Amino acid sequence: MIAASKKSPAHIAIIALFLGGVAIGTSPIFVRLSETGPLATAFWRLALALLPLMAFDKMFIKPEAKTEDFTWKDYFALGIPGLFLAGDLALWHAALNITTVANATLLANMAPIFVAAGAWIFLGIRPSRPFVIGLILACIGLVVLKGGVAGLTDGQVKGDGLALIAAMFYAGYILFLGKLRAKFTAMQIMLASTISASIAMLIVSVAFETNLFPLTFYGWAMLIGLALITHAGGQGLITYALAYLPASFSSLTLLIQPVVAAILAWLILSEPIGMMQIIGGIIIICGILFARRS
Repeated sequence: MIAASKKSPAHIAIIALFLGGVAIGTSPIFVRLSETGPLATAFWRLALALLPLMAFDKMFIKPEAKTEDFTWKDYFALGIPGLFLAGDLALWHAALNITTVANATLLANMAPIFVAAGAWIFLGIRPSRPFVIGLILACIGLVVLKGGVAGLTDGQVKGDGLALIAAMFYAGYILFLGKLRAKFTAMQIMLASTISASIAMLIVSVAFETNLFPLTFYGWAMLIGLALITHAGGQGLITYALAYLPASFSSLTLLIQPVVAAILAWLILSEPIGMMQIIGGIIIICGILFARRS
């Protein structure tokens, strides 16, 4: 009998990436059910995740992989993804309270297109034909998602706009994660980015919100679930996967998030999923898939 071969790191990374995408797909439900404001919810999502992340760090990181030899430049580099993450969460959590879960999650996951667009605008890297076609498809899908041109000016346009800007921040977050994984461990990046993001969100929350603490056990349960399942679990699995998979492939696979979020919003929040939303969402995803060919 031939012994079964062990799975390669790439295969394990793909599984981790899929599970991470599913875990993050649950986050809109926790945000909607939270008793605190959207900014405070983002802060607790990060702050409450620090304890399990530190525990994982103690359990699985070897002593020689610790941070004794880090320079100030290293600490600064590790903190940058957290600033992008804070911007992404602040904008996206706000969008979830203005537009539908399906719209906010789908539009926030247009990060792959913004990565290529940013490379064109700031680095002078001309987009290929697949990217242009994919971008056009995504824009058409957005119009269909909103129910036509007239829908672009409805009451949800502000929330949709915030979700799109959040996608820009998430694109920066993913790119920096991929860059840092060449030098640092997944847990080092997770801890540093979570700390810097939580500090940024604490400052913003205190400045702009009044209801910073949940009033019931149910409220705390929503925040703890958001922190453990979505951030410590989901983001941790994604960060691990980025060590073995290219960032472009990772951001592409994470398109499972809007699917999971839309299904949960339909089951738990009774948010209907109209045919125009389904068709528009499919067109947007096809556009992103086509754009990633570039």
